[in-house]
Amino acid sequence: MGKFKGKVAVVTGGSRDIGKAISLKLAKEGAKVVVNYNSSESGANETVKEIEAFGGEAIAVKADVSNINDIKNLKAKAVEAFGNKVDILVNNAGGLFARKSLQELDETFYDLVMNVNFKSTVFVMQAFEPLMSKGASIVNLSSQAARDGGGGGSSLYGSSKGAVTTFTRAMAKELGPKGIRVNAICPGLIGTKFHDDFTADEIRVKVAAGTPLRREGQANEIADLVAYLASDEASFMTGNNVDINGGLAFS
Repeated sequence: MGKFKGKVAVVTGGSRDIGKAISLKLAKEGAKVVVNYNSSESGANETVKEIEAFGGEAIAVKADVSNINDIKNLKAKAVEAFGNKVDILVNNAGGLFARKSLQELDETFYDLVMNVNFKSTVFVMQAFEPLMSKGASIVNLSSQAARDGGGGGSSLYGSSKGAVTTFTRAMAKELGPKGIRVNAICPGLIGTKFHDDFTADEIRVKVAAGTPLRREGQANEIADLVAYLASDEASFMTGNNVDINGGLAFS
C-alpha cells in the first residue's frame, strides 16, 4: 500500500489544487487522510471519493483554520475518525485574496492575509503536535514570495509566507528533540486556480519563459515533494525551506 501504510495525515486546504494533489498522493502511499476545507465542500467530498475509489481512507472536515475553535473541531474529528495520533501534518491552507499596494492596505485585509497564511500554521501545529511522536513530520507551504517579496501587490502575502519560513526553522529546533521533523516548501509559479485568479496570462507567460525549465510547475510535483519530506527517506532533513520553482530563484 505504500510508504505511509498505517499512518494518519492531516492536510489543511486539502480540497483543491495543491492541497488536493497532496491529499491524493499521501493516500496513494497508504495514509489515512483528513481533508480539511473551508468553503470548497464539493471539492473536498470529490477528493475523498477519489481516494476511496482506489481503496484509500479519508474524511472531509470543514474548518476555518484561522479560527481557534474550528481548529479544535478539526482535531476532534481527526481523532474520532482515525485515533489519537497524527503522523503527517501538512499546513497548506492559504491565500493571496487580492493584490493591493501599500496605500490600499487596511487592517481588515492585513488580518485576513496574516491569519489565513500564518496564524493558521501556528495554531494548527500547536493543536496537532501533542498527537505526534518520534518519526512524525510537519510540512508547511511557504512560497517563493517569502524569498523575493512576491509580485506586485502581494506584500502581505509574501510577508506572511516569510513568517511561515521563519516559524518552520524555529519549530524544527523546538520539536527536533522529540523526533518530529518540520520542513517547508517554497513553490514558484505553479499552474493552479491561485494564478488563474490573481496573475495575468501575459505575466504567467513571461515568468515561465524566464524560468530555466521554461514552464510552470504542476500541483502533483509539489505533492511529490511533500511526500518525500514526510517520509523516512528524508529522515535527516528538518528546518529546510525547499525551493521548487524550475530554477527561477535560488536560496
